[in-house]
Amino acid sequence: MSSTTNALIYGVLPVLQTPFTPDRQIDPVILQGEIDWAFESGADGVVVALASEILRLNNAGRRKLASLVCDAAHGRGFSVISVGAESTTEAVELAQHAECIGASAAMAIPPVNISLNSTATRDYFAKIAENISIPLIVQDASSYVGAPIDLSVQVDLLKQFGAERIYFKPEANPLGSNLSKLRDATNGEARIFEGSGGINLVDCYRRGIVGTMPGTDLLDGIVAIWNALDVGDEDRIYDLSLPIGALVALQLQAGLDGFVAIEKHLLVRRGLFHNTTRLPPTRWELDPETQSEVDRLFDRLQAAIYSRHESGDFQQLDDWRMSTSGCLSTWSDGIIG
Repeated sequence: MSSTTNALIYGVLPVLQTPFTPDRQIDPVILQGEIDWAFESGADGVVVALASEILRLNNAGRRKLASLVCDAAHGRGFSVISVGAESTTEAVELAQHAECIGASAAMAIPPVNISLNSTATRDYFAKIAENISIPLIVQDASSYVGAPIDLSVQVDLLKQFGAERIYFKPEANPLGSNLSKLRDATNGEARIFEGSGGINLVDCYRRGIVGTMPGTDLLDGIVAIWNALDVGDEDRIYDLSLPIGALVALQLQAGLDGFVAIEKHLLVRRGLFHNTTRLPPTRWELDPETQSEVDRLFDRLQAAIYSRHESGDFQQLDDWRMSTSGCLSTWSDGIIG
C-alpha cells in the first residue's frame, strides 16, 4: 500500500509508542523496529498521537518523531501525525510540516488548556484544514484530555470540506452512541475511526467505522479481530475481544498514563523495546500486581490468536511459545486451558 494522499484512509492503524534511550532521547533504531513489526503484523498504517507522548515532547521533538515515522512508513502504508496544539498557529505549522514530510493525514485535538465554544472550535479545525491538502482527522480525546466536541461542529466541518478531507475520531463517552449520532447526523457520510484501545472495537465496527487506532502492544490481536469481523466469525471475535477488553480495562483505570505504562511493558515483553522509559512528569506507575494480571491476560490473548486459524496448522503457536520461552510461567501453571 502506498501512503498517497489521494487514497482513502482505512483499516488498522496502531498508535506508536515512542521508544526512548535511558537519557530520554528518541531511539530511532527501536522506533524503526516497532514500525517494521507493525506492518509485518498486518497494520494498514501507523499513527503518532497522544499515547506517543507528544504532549511531553517539545516542538522539535514532535517534528523529529513525525519525520522518523513518515520515513519508515513511506511506501508501506498510511502515516497519520497528530498536530493539535495550544495555538492555531502552531497547529497549522505542525500540520504543514506533516504534509511536507509525506504524512497521509494530520490529526488534531482542540487546545487542552482553554475551553473553546463551538464557533471557536470549528474555526480552529477549519484553519488547519484550509492550510493543508491532506486529510484532517478531527479527534475528540475528551475521555483523556479537553472537552467534548459538539456534534454540530463535526457536521459543519464535513459540510465545508467533504468526506475525503475530514475524518473523525470520536472518543467522548458513551462512545458507541456518540459514534452513531455522528453517523446518522451525516447520513452515513462521515468516515469514522475508533480509538478505544480495542475495548469497544466490536461494537464500533458494527456501527460502521472505517478503521481503528489501537495501541501497538495488542496489534496482532486487533488485526485478528478486524479480520474476524470482516468475515463474520463470531466465535473468534469474542475469543479475542474478551482478553483484549480486560487488558484495556486495566489501562483505562489510570488514563493516558495507564495506556503508556502498560503498552511499553508489553512491548518490552515482545522484545520490541529495551526499556519502559517515559517522559516525566507521570502520575501512575505499573505496580507488580497489576503487571501480573496484565501478563496473565496477555498470555491468554496470545494463545487465542495463535491456537486457531484456518489452515489448522499450529506451527505459529509453537513458534510464539519458543520465542517467549522463559517468560511465560503461566503456561506451566495451567492458567491457559
